[in-house]
Amino acid sequence: MNESALRQVGPGQVVSLSHMPFAFDGGIAHRAAIGLIVLATDQTIEHEFRQILAIDGVAYYETRIRNAAEINPTTLAEMEKGLAGATGLILPGSRLDVVAYGCTSGTVVIGEEQVFARIREARPGIACTTPITAAIAGLKALGAKRIALLTPYIEEVNQMFRGFIEARGIEVPVMGSFNHENDIEVARITEESIREAVRRLAAAGKIDAVFVSCTSLRVAAIAESLEREVGLPVTSSNHALAWHCLRLAGYREPVAGFGSLFRLPG
Repeated sequence: MNESALRQVGPGQVVSLSHMPFAFDGGIAHRAAIGLIVLATDQTIEHEFRQILAIDGVAYYETRIRNAAEINPTTLAEMEKGLAGATGLILPGSRLDVVAYGCTSGTVVIGEEQVFARIREARPGIACTTPITAAIAGLKALGAKRIALLTPYIEEVNQMFRGFIEARGIEVPVMGSFNHENDIEVARITEESIREAVRRLAAAGKIDAVFVSCTSLRVAAIAESLEREVGLPVTSSNHALAWHCLRLAGYREPVAGFGSLFRLPG
């Protein structure tokens, strides 16, 4: 039916057009398609990814994985068995450039290679990252050799973190913790509490950068202003993870407003 025929259709008549012409483009993820595995209890990571990844042609697609609210080695290890299934729910049959597992402490307990192996059961050969993987990559890209580490974790988890980071060639001479086990409540720790903790840690010793660990802590929006205050690069689990996802997906342009990590050349 042509356009002139359409104009002649009267009241009560039905128009049915099949095989309408159309064209394809690259879709909303034509520059980067990121898969994100989010903890069932996490209230923060998606919010911060929306802030950072508001980039034309970049999209992320998330799924949730069951976890306990209590953060300890036993509950964290439990997540390994759900990783492949969670990955398989992210755009099955469609392109992804990278898959990120959004748990810093879970990666330390399970192990990076084990996390990647479970993800690749569902997505063979996919580029993978985690918050601690991303943080190590980001800190090394910034040239940081000695850092201050801020966490919300209990002491048993904190010491695992120190060992994990130092085994990868970065010293942790300064460390602070909110020492709070409940992940649901950690998401409500205020930005001002984080600011004050970072100020204190930055002043406590000779360091090159500050890393705030835990995807529940809100840092992305204050990272740049914190850097101006303390005179050091500041990154966090979500902040570093978003940066690393972009890099692994092939997006290498600077992203304004999120501090020195996002200003690094590609």
